Amino acid sequence: VVLGHEAVGTIYKIGQKVKGYSLGDRIFVSHHVPCNVCEYCKSGYHTACDTLHKTNYYPGGFAQYIRIPKMNIKYGIHKLPAELSFEEGTFIEPLACAIRGQRIADVQKEDTVLIIGCGVSGILHTQLAKNKGTKRIIVTDINLYRLKIAKKFGADFTLDAKENIPEKLEEINEGKPANKVIVCTGATEAALTALKCVDKGGTILFFAVPDPTIKLPVPINQFWRNEITIKTSYGAAPNDLTKALKILSQKKLKVKDMITHRFSLSETAKGFKVMANAGKSLKVIIEPNQK
Repeated sequence: VVLGHEAVGTIYKIGQKVKGYSLGDRIFVSHHVPCNVCEYCKSGYHTACDTLHKTNYYPGGFAQYIRIPKMNIKYGIHKLPAELSFEEGTFIEPLACAIRGQRIADVQKEDTVLIIGCGVSGILHTQLAKNKGTKRIIVTDINLYRLKIAKKFGADFTLDAKENIPEKLEEINEGKPANKVIVCTGATEAALTALKCVDKGGTILFFAVPDPTIKLPVPINQFWRNEITIKTSYGAAPNDLTKALKILSQKKLKVKDMITHRFSLSETAKGFKVMANAGKSLKVIIEPNQK
């Protein structure tokens, strides 16, 4: 099995029945695409579509060439404008996911947003919230390097996850928890922290979730009484991808600065190790045609 998604590249060959594209076109290809006709798609829940969970391209993105199936050609290809580099194009999908997540959580200018976990997703959420003019953005993580760069990308405050986050949060947020909490890591402790850091009438968005075997002790009576909402967000819909492409083309976010490592195809395993170890890394990309 060849893995890899968030793929961008140049069209090398075109099937006889494929229309609308030319050799040499620079494109982004979504690996999962919805059918756009089922009840879920029509209701706006594209990422719940059964087709989306079955579609893919072959092989995965860690290859010099991939074959794009009919469904992905129909719904998953986006041409890259001249002003958008291939490296910036690798952010289309993750940014689209963040756009969808913040729409679901209804992030507004007047919000105080706590972002738990500042890997690629957390930093994209930080930049996106900053771009909206969100009142206060607070980021927490166990990685001090990532906390440092979170400030560079728009976080107003950063908190070491080893500290008492609920207590520290209230110290910097006028004595209150956050009214929007976005969980961007699957660590169990992150999920538990989120449950303790949301204000009355607030919303927790699980953008990432713990292992399926983990059970979270949700204080349901307290949440019910205080009208706290838990929402989830998975993947991105076609419209989210279009919005992401527009935002990136307009250079509204500093995504190229998020790339810390670049590896050739033969160094893919090394890239995985760097990513798994975290350390002083953020966005790691594979360049299949580089030696």
